[in-house]
Amino acid sequence: MFFIALHIIISVMLKSFHFRNLIEAGCDEAGRGCLAGPVVAAAVILPKNYKHPVLNDSKQLTARQREELRKEILKSAIAYRVAFVGNLEIDKINILRASIKAMHIAIEGLEKVPEFLLIDGNRFYAYKGIEHKTIIKGDGLYFSIAAASVLAKTYRDDYMEKLHYEYPEYGWMTNKGYPTLFHRTAIMRYGITPYHRKSFNLFDNQLIFDFGCGD
Repeated sequence: MFFIALHIIISVMLKSFHFRNLIEAGCDEAGRGCLAGPVVAAAVILPKNYKHPVLNDSKQLTARQREELRKEILKSAIAYRVAFVGNLEIDKINILRASIKAMHIAIEGLEKVPEFLLIDGNRFYAYKGIEHKTIIKGDGLYFSIAAASVLAKTYRDDYMEKLHYEYPEYGWMTNKGYPTLFHRTAIMRYGITPYHRKSFNLFDNQLIFDFGCGD
């Protein structure tokens, strides 16, 4: 039974690297689909043979697991950086460009210069001539991207929880700015805050109808 369990763990474990002989940084972002707050990106360089039995796409982890993994990543990483691009910049340049800008800032801030970039998703603008590979659902394939996913998610969640105390009626402590029914209803009742993304569809048509504002 022990060997069966061990085989299952090994079979689903992520990859430690794409190129063994290059310094690789994994990059990911959090908050692209939110109605409020910044988009946050992280870049992480891990030891070449780094492995962890729990580390995975941050969306597959519990909040407690993410917090524990954040400590582990910060302790084990060769280099890491987290970068924020706020809602005003998102409205100015659009969410895709803002997400990539946040990744660029994170990469720029690394204490060690990477030779190759592993990017979660399918869109990226080349950064200073460093070769890169975009990987759909890469946070479930490579440890370095998963680590970036965890850092981006936890740092952004912390930030949104702080903003919650400025505007508690929007429920950011729990929804973190995502378009939940509670968040949409709060926007209808109280309007928008300085942290909302005006370029996004903030108002749900069904809610407008329910509130009797559809004329």
